[in-house]
Amino acid sequence: MHYTQEDFSHKKILITGGAGFIGSNLAFYFQENYPTCKVVVFDIFRSEATFSNGNLKSFGHFKNLLGFHGEVISGDINDAFALEQLENYHFDTIFHEAAISDTTVLDQGIMVKTNVNAFKNILELAKKSNAVVVYASSAATYGDAPSPQRVGCEQPQNVYGFSKLSMDNLAREFCLLNPKMSVIGLRYFNVYGPREYFKNTTASMILQLGLQILSGKTPRLFEGSDKIVRDFIYIEDVIQANVKACVSGKSGVYNVGTAKPRSFQDIADILQRELGTNLGTAYFQNPYSAYQMHTEADISLTCKDLGYMPKISLEEGIKAYVSEIKRIYKSEVKHG
Repeated sequence: MHYTQEDFSHKKILITGGAGFIGSNLAFYFQENYPTCKVVVFDIFRSEATFSNGNLKSFGHFKNLLGFHGEVISGDINDAFALEQLENYHFDTIFHEAAISDTTVLDQGIMVKTNVNAFKNILELAKKSNAVVVYASSAATYGDAPSPQRVGCEQPQNVYGFSKLSMDNLAREFCLLNPKMSVIGLRYFNVYGPREYFKNTTASMILQLGLQILSGKTPRLFEGSDKIVRDFIYIEDVIQANVKACVSGKSGVYNVGTAKPRSFQDIADILQRELGTNLGTAYFQNPYSAYQMHTEADISLTCKDLGYMPKISLEEGIKAYVSEIKRIYKSEVKHG
């Protein structure tokens, strides 16, 4: 599926974090739709290294790239020398998806270094070849701001959200100094879909509940989950937003969601319907004293400036995802 009239054939594209969830889906989009464009994936890949919270430092996984035919480079975006080597490619577009995406990481220094300081080097790399930059910002910049969340109403509640807002500020300053360049930040809301399994506990609740149900367990939700709503967005719409952003000629920060938030209860119910189960729901008390009950992306500017239009409802997204959830359960959970 082509999301734009722009022809990427023979273009050179860099995807940092290309072995991760969104990055690998981008890599396959360009491989499948523009087989003559050169796609380079740059990723640190996973090791056994963990943060102080016990979670892995990198979620990049080779299995996300099985079937990818482009060039794959193992490297750390914190390594200035590694980034210097990328100058020789003269990229036309850089999709910067590499980041610490675990919102529970408390190591503030490494979060800012990886997400903010390394981004400055990515921008300098782009400047040398006048490449368009589309980078991953986050709805975490809004913290507990009331819905609908709008650009300009940020109040991050953790260092991850702070780091993403700092990236947005850095991009704005860079564009003021380099007005001919296009740098677009996309604030992803709750993304779900294929190739997210290796995010472990940070994978979407859609995948996690789906795997619970397939293992015969009653899906567990917080009490009052019919009133806890999030803006869930299927990966295909996220790819659409990235592709349209990179040809828009714009600079700025844009929300990427559906503007149609749905409840946690909806997810459990739709999954059971699609999986043909009737396990009910097990409720337990929400352990968090402060918990965001509602997120909803204001996408009016995204639609107006980028030509973005979300196409996939929660029902359609889960229906499309179910066969992959079954495959993951069989190959990774049951026999992994």
